Amino acid sequence: MSAPLVDAQGAPLPEDENTVPASSSVRLAGALPQRPVAALPQRPVGALPQRPDTPCVAVCSTTFDDICRGCGRTVVEVAHWVSMTAEQKEVVWQRILAQGYPRRNT
Repeated sequence: MSAPLVDAQGAPLPEDENTVPASSSVRLAGALPQRPVAALPQRPVGALPQRPDTPCVAVCSTTFDDICRGCGRTVVEVAHWVSMTAEQKEVVWQRILAQGYPRRNT
């Protein structure tokens, strides 16, 4: 059986046509079952961190300079990304993260 719906002060909310009855099988946000959290695998010393394939956030703009306003990479880095080694990409990742990129939803 699910817990009753309550307001911000903890008072029970009335069940009416605008609420889901407590007997409903519908799951509400926040009422999901808890799952055990798996420990993150340990990274070997010297191994590169796991990163997305690219820092691109689909906000490509190099209108006024050579740095993309979305991901922080230079035009040359964007053009050569697919042929760069993992170590070269990591150097770029470290620089752009230190500079506050990639800028998502800003």
